[in-house]
Amino acid sequence: MVITAHPDDAEYSFGGTVARLADAGTEVVYVVCTDGSQGGEDPSVSDADLTRRRYAEQQDAADLLGATEVVFLGLRDGSLTPDVPLRRALTREIRRHRPELVLTHQPLRSLVFPIGASHPDHLATGEAALAAVYPDARNPRAYPELLSEGLTPHRVQEVWIPGHEHTDFYVDVSPYLTRRIEAIQRHKSQFADDVDPTAALAWVVNRLSGNGQVAGCRYAESYRRIITEAAAGAEAVTAEAAP
Repeated sequence: MVITAHPDDAEYSFGGTVARLADAGTEVVYVVCTDGSQGGEDPSVSDADLTRRRYAEQQDAADLLGATEVVFLGLRDGSLTPDVPLRRALTREIRRHRPELVLTHQPLRSLVFPIGASHPDHLATGEAALAAVYPDARNPRAYPELLSEGLTPHRVQEVWIPGHEHTDFYVDVSPYLTRRIEAIQRHKSQFADDVDPTAALAWVVNRLSGNGQVAGCRYAESYRRIITEAAAGAEAVTAEAAP
């Protein structure tokens, strides 16, 4: 399960990993928390029209990468907080789809990476998603109304968040670079002012290349890997390229 704040976040943060997992036969479900209505600079376009376009673009990009379903929670873009309603909504989706792995945003503001990595919606989504993984989704006493919906507790085994300055795990996405970039470009509303969208994404390729140099491959995505059942005080997972 990929839990993101906005349409296009999954492609920027996890696109190669999603494609690799999907090609290996893994079912990948997206949960997009906001309606994407702040993702445009033309005030003549209504929020509803922009949301419809962004949802269509997200579905197109997810289809290209091989995701099996996209869930849109439809919350107001730019207004997320890691509150109980968001935690409950994410817990519902985790119990409904029962993923082994969750990929989501880092809940901590980065003082090293560009400020866009620490969008408030990203921070809120990351915190709410981690709270939904533990303790909410596994606790039968959390949101008892979900039990009446037939949604029983579920334990997520791992969470991967973008590594930023906390990286300890790499996924080799070398064969998926072209598809990853194309998936980002499917979000055409976000490139309206770019004469050459490919040039606008050079920083993405550079970052993946830098990760690859560390991981011993051409292009890699970097993560902080959280094993949910790891004993307290266990040593960090050694950085490696996923098989």
